[in-house]
Amino acid sequence: MYEDAIVEEIHRIREEYSRSFNHDLRALFADLQKQQAKSGRKIVNLSGRRGLTTRWGGRARDLSEDTKDISSPST
Repeated sequence: MYEDAIVEEIHRIREEYSRSFNHDLRALFADLQKQQAKSGRKIVNLSGRRGLTTRWGGRARDLSEDTKDISSPST
């Protein structure tokens, strides 16, 4: 089986990072939030924008009015 060195490195780094917090998801999340706040980058929240979150869920009725409904075959 083919092994990609870059993917293997990512897996190794991820495992080391997780191990450094004893695989505690709450601690990992808190650390990631701290890093995000410290980065100074603008944080964008897309959870309130229905068009972006439902478009890929296959629910065409939730899309904006200007989008054609392609969920039902035409007769």
